Amino acid sequence: MKTRKFDLSRQAITISLVVSFVSFMAKAAGYLLTGSNAVLSDLAESVVHLFAVSFAMYGVYLRGKPADEKHRYGHERISLLTIGAEGIVIVLAGLTIIYHSVKNLIFGLEITHIFEGILFMSAAALINLALGLYLVRTGKKERNMIVYSNGKHTLTDVYTSGGVVLTLLLISLTGWVILDAIVAVGVAIFIMYEGKKLVSYSLDGIMDSVDPEVDHIIRKVLEGEKPGHVRDWHNLRHRTTGNVTWIEFHLLFDKDIDLQTAHDEATELEKSLMSAIHGDVIVTIHLEPEQTHAKSHQVLKGIKGNSDLENYF
Repeated sequence: MKTRKFDLSRQAITISLVVSFVSFMAKAAGYLLTGSNAVLSDLAESVVHLFAVSFAMYGVYLRGKPADEKHRYGHERISLLTIGAEGIVIVLAGLTIIYHSVKNLIFGLEITHIFEGILFMSAAALINLALGLYLVRTGKKERNMIVYSNGKHTLTDVYTSGGVVLTLLLISLTGWVILDAIVAVGVAIFIMYEGKKLVSYSLDGIMDSVDPEVDHIIRKVLEGEKPGHVRDWHNLRHRTTGNVTWIEFHLLFDKDIDLQTAHDEATELEKSLMSAIHGDVIVTIHLEPEQTHAKSHQVLKGIKGNSDLENYF
């Protein structure tokens, strides 16, 4: 089953690379014909997208590899680096577009072959619309954030291309060439905002920020009906990266319970958590006797000097 998941993700990202190149060629033709700054802004976004898809292909391949001797936690977190890099490059592309737009406002710009440019940009928009919807649907189905974010980026490209087509139409009707630079700046600001969101998602993942939905599910299981000898729990920590959720917490039992019974009941609770959360779930439980909990942790206090272990226990 897991092999099928990653095969679908690889297929989606490969299709994305091929189709994105076709879209890029259509925009390049549109820019060569018109010389439009707005078209250039959309073309620059496509260059970024091609780079991002190439990086994403590597990320999808790497995150599909199982854990090994060097990477005991697997390779899922490469997706965070991939998404963050894509966001940073998008922001840089936006800044470049604004620079060229302002320069052309100052020194002037002539746009030619508007009708042909409209045709090429419309074709690129329709291609990306179909691709973006496919990638978002596949990313959601496979819970693959690399594919999903690539799909959202592709749909962003559709919006910008649509804006460029509308701009060219207005210029052809009104002759207001200044609209070209204005729309280009608007497109740049929009894609920079989308890039910022990708960077934020990446940083949240790298910092192991809590997923509110997963946190709610875990707490609902832990606060529900528990095995007979379990008295309480504390020190819950969890993180979700891609398709894997890691959970760890301390579980308090009756003082005189035997190890086998405690282990069996902890395993029962572990099974409940694994059933409640979508994707792969890895649970680590620290077993403790309830009555000696504080005393047991007191032994560790100050053992590492500068480390305040109370924050973790």
